[in-house]
Amino acid sequence: MRAHVLIFSLALSFFATDLKAQRSIRIGYVDMNYILENVPEYQEAQTQLDKRVAEWKSEIEKRNNEIEQMKQALENERVLLTQELIKEREDEIRFMQNEILEYQQKRFGPEGDLMKQRSVLIEPIQDQVFNAVQEIGAARQYDFVLDKSSDLVMLYADKRHDVSDQILLSIKRSSKRNQVQSRSDKDDLERTEALSVEEVREREAREAANNAKQTEREQLIEARKATRDSIQNAKREEFERRRREIIEERQRRKDSVEAARSGGSNSSNPPGLPGETPPGTLTPEQRREQILQERQRRRDSILESRKKQKDSIN
Repeated sequence: MRAHVLIFSLALSFFATDLKAQRSIRIGYVDMNYILENVPEYQEAQTQLDKRVAEWKSEIEKRNNEIEQMKQALENERVLLTQELIKEREDEIRFMQNEILEYQQKRFGPEGDLMKQRSVLIEPIQDQVFNAVQEIGAARQYDFVLDKSSDLVMLYADKRHDVSDQILLSIKRSSKRNQVQSRSDKDDLERTEALSVEEVREREAREAANNAKQTEREQLIEARKATRDSIQNAKREEFERRRREIIEERQRRKDSVEAARSGGSNSSNPPGLPGETPPGTLTPEQRREQILQERQRRRDSILESRKKQKDSIN
């Protein structure tokens, strides 16, 4: 690879010397890694590929663990086995080891599933980037467009010759063209494609700032709502606590009254003065007797009063 780079560098130098008398050479460069990292389709494809690779490695590790367990079991039981059984076990272990090697070759070999999946998932996106490079190179009349992330050593590169962002913008616009359906979307796309890279960056920065403000407002609203809900929950819990206390207090009073009444009906000589029934503990029969006695006293008092009035007149 270094020899190829050296040959390319020498050829570029000779070509530049030959054209120096005719016109200045225009050279641009791209950072392919930077471009691919910012293409959503590439990241999605890479994630799918990484997931499959992880599954294949997990399967290989599982089989290797099984072989290690078989080896350990054989060593532990070797003194108890015949030579025929030992040879049979060792043949089985070698067979499984060969199976793992074949599986690794099938998944990760030069013509394995990894290379095939990479070709299916990633190469179309790389071709898309290559086509965008061709388009930008022709539009800007570059003589060469180099890849900064390749093995070609770039001792110095002026940022103004970096067309990576133009390549990304071209890819995004190409993707949007395939998605546009309505006339209004087409008009909006045409206005967008008329913007330069700097104008696109400014618009994206404004959109990012607006999105950040919107996110901040939503977070503030959520925080206020959480505070309001917390206060309401605290009030609700306090109300429920007080309601339970009132109900419990009423129940205690009711139980006390019932206990007092039950105690008055079951006791022939309740506490108090001898022969006196404490108020509030009378039985229904005692209460009726008390009322009759009170009425009799009132009648006697009235009769006595009338008799005194009559005697005074005479």
